[in-house]
Amino acid sequence: MMQNIGVGVALAPPIEALTADRVAVALRAEILHGRLLPGTRLKDAQLAAQFQVSRNTLRDAIRQLTSDGLVTTQLHIGSAVRNLTEDDARDIYAVRRTLETAAILGSSRATREQLTSISRAVSLASDANHNSRWRDVGTASLEFHQALVGLCGSPRLDAFFANILAQLRLVFSVMPDESGFQGEWIERDAQLASLILAGRRADAAAELDRYLETSEALIIDAIRASRAESLPRRASAPTEGQIKL
Repeated sequence: MMQNIGVGVALAPPIEALTADRVAVALRAEILHGRLLPGTRLKDAQLAAQFQVSRNTLRDAIRQLTSDGLVTTQLHIGSAVRNLTEDDARDIYAVRRTLETAAILGSSRATREQLTSISRAVSLASDANHNSRWRDVGTASLEFHQALVGLCGSPRLDAFFANILAQLRLVFSVMPDESGFQGEWIERDAQLASLILAGRRADAAAELDRYLETSEALIIDAIRASRAESLPRRASAPTEGQIKL
């Protein structure tokens, strides 16, 4: 990888920068696969040793993830995987509607390889479901939606949407019953894939809209329920005979 600076001058990026990028990619993958959950502390020394990089390099990677909205960092406290809010979830779904719908409607230009990626993700979800690997079902569903955006044929959109899906995985963590939540989408992903592969793009876009509306409503309800549970309960008023202190 070379970066052109000025006219006729080429400079290679610093090795440390490339290493920080790789660490950020690895940590993002852990989030996407549901192995790093919201609130998980990211300890510099432990992660630097794990990735065999300097703590400065590790901190550069953490800064990338903070910029991507996946991590929060507080002075004197450290870094942790981010807890996303209801507003975050609504914004994520707004992005999904825009990009995934555009990808489906423009899928007449899709290559065989791009369409195969959609079918492959559906098969992975079905296999994981058969073996009750619910976290893998969720990952396969995310890969399916990544493949949908991949129909656009834009590496920049692919990279942007991969980060959106990592944020979405953090949102999924609020669901109290992962098996019940993830299981619902296996058949619906397969239905979407069938419509796209049959060239029924308008029907697929309409089905996607219903799909996202249902998914968003479930997520928002779960976020609100989780928030309500975390709020301190108000003390009940003393009954007759109780002493007020």
